[in-house]
Amino acid sequence: MATTLLSNLAPVEAVLERPHGLLEAPRFGRQGEAVYSDVIAGGVWGCSPSGVVREILTRRRGVGGIVAHSDGGWVISGRNVVHLLGDGGQREVLSGEQVCGYNDLGAAPDGALLAGVLRYRPFAGDDPRPGALLRVNADASVEILTEEVIWPNGIGVSPDGHTIYLSDYARRAVLAVPAQGGETREFCASPRGSADGLALDVDGAVWVALGEGGGIARFWPDGELDAVMDLPASFVSSLSFGGADMRDVLITTADNDLHPELGGTLLRARSQLAGLEIAAVVV
Repeated sequence: MATTLLSNLAPVEAVLERPHGLLEAPRFGRQGEAVYSDVIAGGVWGCSPSGVVREILTRRRGVGGIVAHSDGGWVISGRNVVHLLGDGGQREVLSGEQVCGYNDLGAAPDGALLAGVLRYRPFAGDDPRPGALLRVNADASVEILTEEVIWPNGIGVSPDGHTIYLSDYARRAVLAVPAQGGETREFCASPRGSADGLALDVDGAVWVALGEGGGIARFWPDGELDAVMDLPASFVSSLSFGGADMRDVLITTADNDLHPELGGTLLRARSQLAGLEIAAVVV
């Protein structure tokens, strides 16, 4: 359905040629660099427009979220959340007791960090436990926005800033969390697969990576399904918009159809619709 929303879909050749595990957290960096993580094999990576791949942060595993910082560098999830500085140094932003890790990350319009908390280890076979969505303010104070989530994943904010969208991979649904407090509700259910990473376009529609559903779904702001886009992978983990006109799209996967022996890869496409720009984190 409506695959014409994406055009010029192709793997990034330099990434496709390298062995990877589960790729995640795609972002557009400076000078057009495509940034992504490898959740299982480890590391945060960057691929330049000319096809040069470099390891930005070595060995770090479990990185499900990456957002830009206003002072430069990246804020990166994992067992804790760190600010990776431009000179390679690190500064801890967030950690906590009874936390197994932090998965995806987002940013509020004012630069507050939004972080999904995992309180069990799904890949280790732990019994599910409720997680949380946190807001970390500029003064480093932490607010719990909701604990009505099991496996927090993709995070995005509506154009008016009033609603935070949060994927719950365990429930195969996207939740709507009032930014100023209030009742968390189900925004939409995945049409197939699950609900992994997400991004918003300028119309306020929510684009959701369908995990083992092998595609991306677009939902109108009222939660109605608009389109499902099939992709050349059986597991699609996340996506993001960028480029000069915010119509370039990066998509991460856990596998690929061209060289399946090399694992996950990075896809790039053009969107008919511009994506919603994400604020840089200030914390």
